[in-house]
Amino acid sequence: MRTALGVVLRILGIGALVAGGLAVGVAVLIAVILIGPLIFWVAWNVLNFASAVGLPELSFWGVVLATLFLVLSWFGKVVITAIVFLVDPSWFQGAAEVRWPEPTFRNFVAVALLALLASRPHAHAHGRTRRKKTALSPAA
Repeated sequence: MRTALGVVLRILGIGALVAGGLAVGVAVLIAVILIGPLIFWVAWNVLNFASAVGLPELSFWGVVLATLFLVLSWFGKVVITAIVFLVDPSWFQGAAEVRWPEPTFRNFVAVALLALLASRPHAHAHGRTRRKKTALSPAA
């Protein structure tokens, strides 16, 4: 009887460990999904980087699309561009007077936040190659 209880407790312990790991993974995924647009919104709208470079502030969906544009690969960028072309092609008709921002600390922080989003680790995107060690054959 004692061994059956021990087995059940071991199974529950492993189940709790797996469930805890999944919960942490889901929490991290949700945090990343929410924190990316929040960082972009702070840099673009709150720190007024948009007006510093002569562009308009972005709405919620504009912030989400711009954040995805920064963090996705080339194919994702093409898909987002296609979405904007198909949904609202008149968006490209607007005139923008883009200029270099003033060298202020606020603009520096905004650029640093945007660069943080755009600089995702690229090691996982490309296959890593390992050097294969070749065994030296003894000379005959």
